[in-house]
Amino acid sequence: LLNGKDFFVLIPIFNCYKPNDLIQISEVISFNSLENYLTSKSWIKKEEPITKITKAGEGNMNVVLRITTSSRSIIIKQSRPFVQKYQNIPAPIERIVVENSFYEALGSETVKENIPTIIGFDPESYILAMEDLGDCDDMSFIYHERTINTEHFKKLITILHQIHNTATQNDFPANMKMRELNHQHIFVLPFLTDNGFSLDDIQIGLQELSMPFKENEDLKKQVALIGEKYLSKGNTLLHGDYYPGSWMSKNDHLYIIDPEFGFIGFPEFDLGVMAAHLIMATNDTSYIEKIEKTYPSVLDSKLLKKITGIEIMRRLIGLAQLPLSRTLVEKEQLLLMSKKMILS
Repeated sequence: LLNGKDFFVLIPIFNCYKPNDLIQISEVISFNSLENYLTSKSWIKKEEPITKITKAGEGNMNVVLRITTSSRSIIIKQSRPFVQKYQNIPAPIERIVVENSFYEALGSETVKENIPTIIGFDPESYILAMEDLGDCDDMSFIYHERTINTEHFKKLITILHQIHNTATQNDFPANMKMRELNHQHIFVLPFLTDNGFSLDDIQIGLQELSMPFKENEDLKKQVALIGEKYLSKGNTLLHGDYYPGSWMSKNDHLYIIDPEFGFIGFPEFDLGVMAAHLIMATNDTSYIEKIEKTYPSVLDSKLLKKITGIEIMRRLIGLAQLPLSRTLVEKEQLLLMSKKMILS
């Protein structure tokens, strides 16, 4: 069980549950404790005992578990005051509130078919319960296949345009703490000559390859300007992390997940991130033009290119690395390409 809303104290979980207590979910939680909690929230029925608790994928930010009962399975997700994968990195615990708000905003839109159905939300314990999408794979496989299905590409643009046209500007959380965290990892840390992270631990020679970009003051100035815009208030609901790890495919049906970085910003951010990952996967820069032609609304072409370049660069020489197997020569080509985009 937990005490306090601002920090957690982990102690053994007993086979009991008091409705006003906070609960911490983990892979070692007892079935009885979790059953009591979930039934108290009416997320499962008393007649459907839990039969299995397993991890639901390799979550980076949060604890995510698949709860299998005698009749179905559901997903429960809890945010903590740190990044689950790198627990030395603090992260705003309120991010799960943003995720719930994002799903709620889209619940009456056409795009609801492309997001998981929410079963319930416990803001006091920072726990979100949602449908289990079942046998789904995130689309990180495009980094290895070096291509993306054309229909998937078009559908991802359609979904994103629907997200961007959701009217929630007045009541959607500002999510400033998560944006400040993301700002550091996108616009600041990758461009420090000494950020405490050796790129040679990722690939020998990558640290040396990165230095001309980390030391380029004109480049860093442009990155800083876009970073300021990222932190300013916009007029468009964004997913905030629109990349293959947030795209799920199931029998050609696509789902969008993990919107905890969502905020009200500018559409070129989501689209630039998307373009960056498609270019890194395929080495085809025409995806910027394809996105502009496919996206139904007018975009700022220069801003789109700059975001694309920054995202490519930060993923190659920053801390947030991808499952991207590329030679140093290939990475240098991508870095030079992204530099040109940023300075254009």
